[in-house]
Amino acid sequence: MNFRVYMLAIASFVVGMVELIIGGILDQVASQFGISISQAGELITVFSLVFAIASPILLTLTAKIERKALCLWALLVFLFGNIVAYFSPVFSMLMISRIISAASGSLLIILCVTMASSLVKEEFRARAIGVIFMGVSASLVLGIPIGLVIGTHFGWRVIFLLIAILTLLTMLGIYSFMDKMEPKPVIPLRQQLRTLKNAKMLSAQLTSLFFLTGHLTLYAYLTPFLQSTLHINATWISLFYFLFGISAVLGGGIGGWTADKWGSKKSILVIVSLFTLILFLLPTVTFSMPLFILVMMIWSALSWALTPAQQSYLIETSPETSDIQQGLNNSALHLGIALGSSIGGFVINEYSVSHNAVVGGLITLLALFCAWFSITRTSPSNAREHASLRN
Repeated sequence: MNFRVYMLAIASFVVGMVELIIGGILDQVASQFGISISQAGELITVFSLVFAIASPILLTLTAKIERKALCLWALLVFLFGNIVAYFSPVFSMLMISRIISAASGSLLIILCVTMASSLVKEEFRARAIGVIFMGVSASLVLGIPIGLVIGTHFGWRVIFLLIAILTLLTMLGIYSFMDKMEPKPVIPLRQQLRTLKNAKMLSAQLTSLFFLTGHLTLYAYLTPFLQSTLHINATWISLFYFLFGISAVLGGGIGGWTADKWGSKKSILVIVSLFTLILFLLPTVTFSMPLFILVMMIWSALSWALTPAQQSYLIETSPETSDIQQGLNNSALHLGIALGSSIGGFVINEYSVSHNAVVGGLITLLALFCAWFSITRTSPSNAREHASLRN
């Protein structure tokens, strides 16, 4: 594998880490600016929402710009966004910095994918793309525990200073080792969205959206949930997030194994069903820390076990538009993160954080229904769909 693919994977890790890294220190941010935890949670909501929407739009608008130069400019804007976050004197400025980081970050992830696939031979493209998404997945899993550890010991602002330094190092690496790369034709956004006219594909994408929505309803506010139900301090919370991260990484591997062993359809139904059950179970086991840790680790593993099966299902269902479906799925995931963090904040305001798990479980029931609906529909005509994209 070309070493520059791994360099792009590191870049995707740095960029992806910003999305959820603030989740572990929402209480610190809330205290700093004199706001509620749910208001602080809007920093995740806004980031994910902008990330999901900006990605396909910016890719279309920058379709004719040379890729290396575009990557460096996007990294510069991303660097600026994190510097603004570090110095932000008021909450509104911090929110603006999140919008800047999300917009530039969304473009950077897509650029990393397209550049990585261009660096290797055709037979290694899927593997190269997988390496990039491994960096993204790792950042989403490890972002909160990294942010919690740094924020607890050095303050939440240092998190953004560290990301700014890592971004600068990434820029130096890409400037020094990446060759110029001419852009490839980009399918217009309208034609991408046209593929969702098929009910089977639309419900498949909604499965990802509702699954992440249900997950983030609790996960975005896991720190206050642990504090409220288990009454543990920051050191213990860091340990919980560490165990969560390890389980999530293992879950991705388990998800890939089950998709190969059982097939993507059966894997999706089993994983979403078990995930929903675990969310309903979580609040009932807080009386025992060892039992809660066990259930939490299963929850974590299942949260990332769905991704390999879902990606395989999208490719199997519509191979001619698989690239488009993967891009749309990325937007669906981030919309789910935005919606979940927003719903979770509402639940905390109106009721209690102890209810977030049950609300999340009710939402993942919608994901289960969408998955069943998609799987039981007739597959779209690939030839007709491919032809429609050309028109």
